[in-house]
Amino acid sequence: MSPDIEKTRINNRWPVVREGIPFITLGLFLTILFTFLGLDILSILTGLLTLFIIFFFRDPARQNHVSDKAVLTPADGTILRIQHFEDEENPLGEPAIRISVFMSLFNVHVNRIPIMGKISEIVYHSGKFFSAHLDKASDTNENNFITLHTGDGRKIVFVQIAGLIARRIVCWIKEGDHVKTGQRFGMIRFGSRLDIYLPRDTHVTIQPRDKVKAGETILGHLS
Repeated sequence: MSPDIEKTRINNRWPVVREGIPFITLGLFLTILFTFLGLDILSILTGLLTLFIIFFFRDPARQNHVSDKAVLTPADGTILRIQHFEDEENPLGEPAIRISVFMSLFNVHVNRIPIMGKISEIVYHSGKFFSAHLDKASDTNENNFITLHTGDGRKIVFVQIAGLIARRIVCWIKEGDHVKTGQRFGMIRFGSRLDIYLPRDTHVTIQPRDKVKAGETILGHLS
C-alpha cells in the first residue's frame, strides 16, 4: 500500500471506511438489479443487507482533549475483562495490566491509537477463529501485535484479534511511524476483540462491562 493511500485511510473524511465501498457498491448494484427484474423480495433483502453494511463500515469523526498520560481505548465496544500479570510472561515483557475490549457486529470497527508515540514493532500471526469472548482467543486466534513507545520511553502493546466471524484484520500503520492519540490505524471486519497491555502502575479508570468509544474513552493514565 502506498503512503498516500495509507494517509488517506488514516485521515478518512468519508462517513464510511473505504474498505466497505466494494461491499456497499455490490449491495446497491444487486438491489437495483433485482428491482429492475421485478424480484421484490430479493430487492428488499439486498437493500436491507446494504443498509447494514453501510452501518457496519461507518467511520464517525472523533475528537479528544486529553493529557499526554491518558490512554484511550483503541476500540469501540464493551470492556470484557481486566487482568493483572505479575510476571514477564506477556507481550509487554514486564508486570502488566491487560484490558480486553469486545466489539460486537453493531459497534464501530475502526481502531484508533491509544496514546501518542512511535510504532516500534508490528507482528501478524495467522490463527484460528474462536469466539472473541474466550480467553484462548488472545493466544490462538488470528491477531496483529502492535508495540508502541511513548515519548518518555513507556511501552504499551495493543493487539487486534479476529473473532468467530471476522476473517480480516486491517492495519494501515507501519513500523517507525509516529502516531497521535486517537488516530485511525486499522479495523477488523465483522465482530472481534482488541487487547491492550499497559504497565502495572497504570491507573485504570474503567470497569468490566463499561461501554467505550475508540479515540474518546479513557482507559487509564500512565504514571
